[in-house]
Amino acid sequence: MSDGKYEDWVIVFQSGTDYEADLVRDRLDDSGVDAVILTQRDHAFNLNVGDLSAVSVLVPPGQVDDAVAVLRSKPFSDEELNEAAMSADPNAPPAHDERREAMLDSGSESIGFSSPDEEEEDDTSA
Repeated sequence: MSDGKYEDWVIVFQSGTDYEADLVRDRLDDSGVDAVILTQRDHAFNLNVGDLSAVSVLVPPGQVDDAVAVLRSKPFSDEELNEAAMSADPNAPPAHDERREAMLDSGSESIGFSSPDEEEEDDTSA
C-alpha cells in the first residue's frame, strides 16, 4: 500500500489471523463493498498476538457505513445456508476470474501470472 492509493481507506475490521480477514473481505465484496486486506503479520514467525500480527480490512471512506451495516447484520441461519447450498448450481462459473481474485487478495490492480521463464521468452521475442 505504499503507492498511496489506499491512504484514506478506513479500517472496519482487525484480526490476528489472515483467514478471518479473508472471510470479512469476501463478505464485504459479496455485498458490493470494495475491501482490501492490509496485513502487518510477520509470516516468518507464526505470531498471532500484539502489534506484530495486525491484519486489517479496509474500505473506501464512502463505503464505511455500508461495510459496518454488512458486518453488523444478522448472520444467515443454518437453514438459510443449507437452502442456499442445496439450490446452488455446481456448474456455475466462479464469482471472479483468477486475475480479479488475485487482485482482491493483494489489493493490487495489476497482477502478472506469467512464470519467470515466460517473461524471458517475451523479452527475447521482441
